[in-house]
Amino acid sequence: MGFEKFGAVNFTSETKASDFVKFLEEGKVMTTKCTRCGKVYFPPRIDCCACGASEIEWIEIDEPGELVAYSTVMYGPTGFENDVPYTIAAVRFPKGIQVFGRISKKIPTDKIKVGMKLKVVPIKLDSDRVSYQFVQP
Repeated sequence: MGFEKFGAVNFTSETKASDFVKFLEEGKVMTTKCTRCGKVYFPPRIDCCACGASEIEWIEIDEPGELVAYSTVMYGPTGFENDVPYTIAAVRFPKGIQVFGRISKKIPTDKIKVGMKLKVVPIKLDSDRVSYQFVQP
């Protein structure tokens, strides 16, 4: 299985980190950690940019993180026109992981504040696709 089932619009069908999609389908948001130098990556990488090694382990992002920055999108690019408005965000999690993604529409935009705690969870999209979003813990 490739990477074609990830996200609403995807132009990448194959990646060495395609297990990411399998984990989302299993209900887990996972990423990779280099077992040689300890560097953690999101999105997942199979080859470490820090030390060049290809020895990785998959780790789950299961603890709440802290909202670092966000913006509400009012005009969606191709493939996202019908989704607006939606809020995108960067959230810093323990273990040095920073994740970029969408905040759930169940959180009112007037309640979104830098520093708030958020959790990343898998979601099912239309056409048997998967992704993730941020929700309140």
